[in-house]
Amino acid sequence: MDKKEEAAASEEKIDWGGKELEKRRIKHVKTLPKNVHAGLSIPIRDYVKCTMMRGDYVYFHYGCDGQDDRGWGCGYRTIQTMASWLCHNMPQHKNHNKPAPSLPEIQQALVAVGDKSGTFFGSREWIGTFEASLVLDCFYDVPCKLVHVRGGGVELENVAVEELHQHFEKHGSPVMMGGDRDNSSKGIFGVCTGKEGSYMLVVDPHYYGGQLEKTELQRQGWVAWKRVSSLDQSSFYNLCMPQTAGK
Repeated sequence: MDKKEEAAASEEKIDWGGKELEKRRIKHVKTLPKNVHAGLSIPIRDYVKCTMMRGDYVYFHYGCDGQDDRGWGCGYRTIQTMASWLCHNMPQHKNHNKPAPSLPEIQQALVAVGDKSGTFFGSREWIGTFEASLVLDCFYDVPCKLVHVRGGGVELENVAVEELHQHFEKHGSPVMMGGDRDNSSKGIFGVCTGKEGSYMLVVDPHYYGGQLEKTELQRQGWVAWKRVSSLDQSSFYNLCMPQTAGK
């Protein structure tokens, strides 16, 4: 068996999570789960303000299409989740009936618009909020607002939280968030503020394995309300906010 055959054989043996799920008797589904935040309780009983994304979307995560992108694909997966929202909720935009772009299609688009060199296509280079704005504009003709938050803690509470409230009230579309020290891309689908601080509703693309029902994703913490103060205090953060039609 030559090296190519060995690689192919190895790829065929990759367990995408099904065997482990069977062992643990966890119910899994064959298609990508939809609206995985549905059913989560609001984290603050007497909140001052709580705003959420509106509409339907599909949850994309590591390996969900059979490509093992652990360690570099979280930004791509968050873009795919956001793209699925545009497909479900924005029929007036171009390509609204086209499935969310694949990882190769995202890379190809970034090369085509001149953001990346030709060597980027087929690579394992990660991408962030700026690239997300280019991709969503390229595929769906939707511009994005980019917000830079200089640090965690007070900056997140004072700047990011208010920006998110305004965004969800006006546009209702999911937001992508990433940073430098905290460079794990994450989808933000809601924000809830109380007297003692705020929470963000995080849809995390880092889950890897067979498709789980939303209740199991929530139980494992892949979809959860996270206290803003629990985020990295020393990291800056960027937000990519699709500027879709208002109410």
